[in-house]
Amino acid sequence: MNNIVIDRQAAIDEPLLPTLEQLTHWVGCVFSHHPDDERQELTIRFVDEQESQALNRDYRGKDKPTNVLSFPFENPPGLTLPLLGDLIICHAVVVKEAGEQQKLLAHHYAHMVVHGTLHLMGYDHIEDEEAEEMEQLERTLLAELGISDPYHVP
Repeated sequence: MNNIVIDRQAAIDEPLLPTLEQLTHWVGCVFSHHPDDERQELTIRFVDEQESQALNRDYRGKDKPTNVLSFPFENPPGLTLPLLGDLIICHAVVVKEAGEQQKLLAHHYAHMVVHGTLHLMGYDHIEDEEAEEMEQLERTLLAELGISDPYHVP
């Protein structure tokens, strides 16, 4: 997986953000299950609640901050680029959720990156059958990263 290119952007000054090495490891785990997909470049941007809320409102019609937003890249006709898309992650929401769910912050971040990357690859959870497929793949990937089932409620 040495072809992975991640543009890590921090729009906030926060020492607890995942490192480029962590992001590459987590994204690489997803790509290892999709070896034929040559789109291995993405941007991961860490934002505050205001930016997350504005993007969530403008693109999803939900006027509140959210943990992760995925914006898949669509190649223009006749042009093929290795870009997968952009992930926008709201640090404050991820921290709050990790606390509420009694999860390690790094584990919850790994889940958000895996979840968002799968969205960029076309997975979704609108329909029950799609949700089960996506969640099962997330469980598998996170287990490979040494992280327990993110959907298990103790």
